Amino acid sequence: MKNYLRYSALALASALITISCNNKTPEEAERIKALEQKISQLEQNQVVTPSNVQNVQPADPSTVGVFEFGAMEHDFGTIAEGEVIEHVFNFKNTGQAPLVISNIQASCGCTSPDWTKTPIKPGDEGFVKVVFNSAGKSGVQSPTVTIQANTSPNVTRLRLKGTVNQTTASAAKPSLGPVKK
Repeated sequence: MKNYLRYSALALASALITISCNNKTPEEAERIKALEQKISQLEQNQVVTPSNVQNVQPADPSTVGVFEFGAMEHDFGTIAEGEVIEHVFNFKNTGQAPLVISNIQASCGCTSPDWTKTPIKPGDEGFVKVVFNSAGKSGVQSPTVTIQANTSPNVTRLRLKGTVNQTTASAAKPSLGPVKK
């Protein structure tokens, strides 16, 4: 993709230079100069910071915690509709600062999270418990929980996955639409 952009920019600049005649307007000369600078930056692999970016400094490692999960996904396999699955994701703070979970949100109402509410000191362990209620669910399921914490990046996602088999009682429910005679 980068090479494509470089070659496209180079081709565009070459075309502009070739097409333009010797008596360029000041506007055209400025455009050509700007394009040449962009080509030069691309060729040197320089990163151009967009003008609307407010902060491009990397996070200071001494101010953030770091999650180290054994696994960030749990496959609960195949269950019957109505079963409730619980899974605890254990983690260790391998960062240099206490890890603080500010919020956790579930992707749907069928999933409810619980977590270590106190700051987790560097080297200590914490947990995120996820409870999935399969009532009213069938087929492949993959609920997630989104964790907001003082980490970099500040959002981490954990996921459950599995299949819920529809029970015969719910499969036999009549449709709620009009009846044709």
